[in-house]
Amino acid sequence: MHCPFCEAVDTKVIDSRLVSEGNHVRRRRQCTACHERWTTYESAELVMPRIIKQDGIREPFNEDKLMAGLSKALEKRPVSIDKVEEAMSRIKANIRSGGEREVHSRAVGEQVMKELRGLDEVAFVRFASVYRSFKDLNEFREEIDKLSKDS
Repeated sequence: MHCPFCEAVDTKVIDSRLVSEGNHVRRRRQCTACHERWTTYESAELVMPRIIKQDGIREPFNEDKLMAGLSKALEKRPVSIDKVEEAMSRIKANIRSGGEREVHSRAVGEQVMKELRGLDEVAFVRFASVYRSFKDLNEFREEIDKLSKDS
């Protein structure tokens, strides 16, 4: 790695430690030319599959869209950001673990509903009502009844 201060090519790692529950490595580096120190973070770059939308269009996996959907469902609900990030990690791990190059958006939506069901029942019903496009009050009631039976 080039030194960000003097652009020298020769640098060395003087300390490494795991952070973020072992998902990242924090490294303290030092330039052998100017002796300045700085910190870098290293994490695995895992390729996410492409998403096949309901209309057949394929697009890259978008973590921001996933977070926006979770956040909208969880708006004004008593769920910590740590719990949301853990749910995001589980969803992404499940999507990656299939080993597929493309995944249908319906499968992603089902993963989101599974996580929301465990986080907050109100958020689950909010997401399900939009995701499943309930046509009338009876469909909405049926979903709530299913949720009550499972609890």
